Amino acid sequence: MTTTTEPVGALIRRWRGRRRRSQLDVSLAAEMSTRHLSCIETGRANPSRDMIRRLCDELDVPLRERNAFYLAAGFAPVHPERAFADLGAARAAVEAVLTGHEPNPALAVNVRWDLLAANRAMGVFLGDADVSLGSAPFNVLRATLHPDGMANRIRNLAQWRAHVLRRVRRQLDRTSADGLAELLAELESYPVPDADTAKPFEPGGLSEAASPADVRERAGRAGGGVRADDLVVPLRLSTEHGELALLYTTTVFGSPRDVTLDEIAVETFFPADPGTAAILRAALPPPTPDGPPTPDGPPAP
Repeated sequence: MTTTTEPVGALIRRWRGRRRRSQLDVSLAAEMSTRHLSCIETGRANPSRDMIRRLCDELDVPLRERNAFYLAAGFAPVHPERAFADLGAARAAVEAVLTGHEPNPALAVNVRWDLLAANRAMGVFLGDADVSLGSAPFNVLRATLHPDGMANRIRNLAQWRAHVLRRVRRQLDRTSADGLAELLAELESYPVPDADTAKPFEPGGLSEAASPADVRERAGRAGGGVRADDLVVPLRLSTEHGELALLYTTTVFGSPRDVTLDEIAVETFFPADPGTAAILRAALPPPTPDGPPTPDGPPAP
């Protein structure tokens, strides 16, 4: 649980600044006077529990940080925090979502990108990645970008690395989660790759009768295989089964009340082309009688 010695007014002011919102804007949305909000921020007034809730709702403060608000105001924290294994129906829902996405790889991570659960298809994605890479628990971004991890298998590494770093910076700005700044600094310290492995676009070699599709395909091999007509940037990953082109989506729980659940994200990878879809279907390992794999390797009990 996040603890702080800052007064609650200072926390409110900091998060309001983080969200780039004025006192007038926040006070109107939270149904309070601007003067009252100013008094709270400067320590001349103490907010009630309900006022803290309303302000946190307006400022989109993560549940972990909301507990710090309550503690700073002299109240007991409101939101419990349980281990992933103790989430009961919510854990079952996460695992059902992961299984339901097979044969597409899917995994659940916390706010620091530590692996909580994964489906069978993630074995195709991770390949021979060292599960013991770095300190426990297994960190998905560390394994993805570390030179001794999956980095040498990512065909568009320079492009994907830049995308991941931007995403973590946005996440840090939104959540201010403990440990995320350190993870970002570590990821930024990894060697910067040269140009991606795909050959740059060269118009030579195409006949005068080449179709627009031929030109787009050749152009697509520039910059790590991103086609001119791609709607999103795919992750291009070499595996023992063949090269995969993957898109991803992120799913979170709506209106969570538990800190752990609030920080869980389910990352699902989808095939960006028919060849990747065929590889994923063929490479999916058979189900085990004991259930889905866990981050530690053996099936869950």
